[in-house]
Amino acid sequence: MYARRRRMYFAMMGTCVTLFVLAWGVVRLWSIPVAVGMCVVAMVIPPLAAMVANRRGPEDRWWDDPSGDPKSDEWWDELDGKRRPR
Repeated sequence: MYARRRRMYFAMMGTCVTLFVLAWGVVRLWSIPVAVGMCVVAMVIPPLAAMVANRRGPEDRWWDDPSGDPKSDEWWDELDGKRRPR
């Protein structure tokens, strides 16, 4: 899943850069409002790309990895109901 998210992020950011370059390198010669519109669309893409890249899937088990501190792990397991208190 990580590779898919990474490819999607780079595709979105590549689209963003392409829109900026085309807007001010080519499209502005024919229509400045269209070039500005392309930049507005390109401006929205980076936050969306960051959300896509940082999204966690159901198979990503980052929230229940042990922290390395046995006392803390025992405490969290007790709170989550995984173990009964002794």
